[in-house]
Amino acid sequence: MLKTRVFSRTRIGGLTGFAFALALAAPVYAQTLPPISVGAGMRSSFIHTEPDEEDGTDEFLLDSVRLYVSGSTTDKIKVMFNTEYNGSQNDVEVLDAAAQMAFSPKFNVWFGRFLPPSDRANLYGPYYSHHWAVYTDGVQDGYPFIFQGRANGAMYWGQFGKVKLSGGAFDGESLNGDDTLLAAGRFQVDFWDAEDGYYLNGTYYGDKNLLAFGAAGQVQGEDKSAFSFDFLLERKVKTSAFTIEAEWAKYDRLGGYDARYGTDDGGYVLGAYLFPMSDSGRWEVLGKFAKARFREGITALDPDYDQKTTEIDVNYVIKQFNARLMMFFKDTRFDAVRTDFTQIGVGLQLQI
Repeated sequence: MLKTRVFSRTRIGGLTGFAFALALAAPVYAQTLPPISVGAGMRSSFIHTEPDEEDGTDEFLLDSVRLYVSGSTTDKIKVMFNTEYNGSQNDVEVLDAAAQMAFSPKFNVWFGRFLPPSDRANLYGPYYSHHWAVYTDGVQDGYPFIFQGRANGAMYWGQFGKVKLSGGAFDGESLNGDDTLLAAGRFQVDFWDAEDGYYLNGTYYGDKNLLAFGAAGQVQGEDKSAFSFDFLLERKVKTSAFTIEAEWAKYDRLGGYDARYGTDDGGYVLGAYLFPMSDSGRWEVLGKFAKARFREGITALDPDYDQKTTEIDVNYVIKQFNARLMMFFKDTRFDAVRTDFTQIGVGLQLQI
């Protein structure tokens, strides 16, 4: 889990006499507010890209830098504010800015900008994914978004033991230019250990035994929809662990990976094996295969095509999501329209 630094927060005012009198009359106003949690994360990589029949390229990338801030205004109301430096755009964006009201595990309400109900891959994001090359396969997290999967809106979510429900309404204009509200919902069942909280992980590195099924959907108006089904199995085997993750998704005029096509559907399966702990970390091998189909091009000059993506990772996990080194190979093949290419590289992720 994310390690945070804690700072105390107190009120400052110029009218000290009035504040002192007010404190005597109503001591609750003199109480120190709850602490603020601050954290940060970064992802950096070296990638060699080799397109078919073209010269290869080498890049050192600062993929992402994040600053996490959260704090409580009361015992039931929290504020989450996170920013991210986006390496591809070389700018800083608002990632999350949400008011979080937690009345009970079964009744939580969020307002602002955050990850809406969607597939598991969107709810774990790149920092809590199991593999490095997330969101490149034509399947994972093709839902529409403002920035890094986020949307502006309001949502309810609740935890009922091993069942998790969420649903909300989100601003369509900022997502895809359609001023019709977007409705989103998700249902998840954990048959073994429960996963607490709204956001999820792509793995728990053997800390949990998981058998989880999830279904999510988003609808905008009468003709735009997106649906997905996801699965995660993770099992501890003595001092090691193995994982199987899978998803099927269809984006029908809502989201998708290629704006020139009306529908995008496909699936993937991922398998990983985590070796026992060594002196300073754990080795892991991982493989992922995905196939996506792109149909209903906007013109007759846009032929249907398929994408197949194969990824193989060899990871060194030092401190789970807070420190890991990920060496990867990715092969991406198309049967039309686009050029095949392969990538090989190494990525470093750190969080504090």
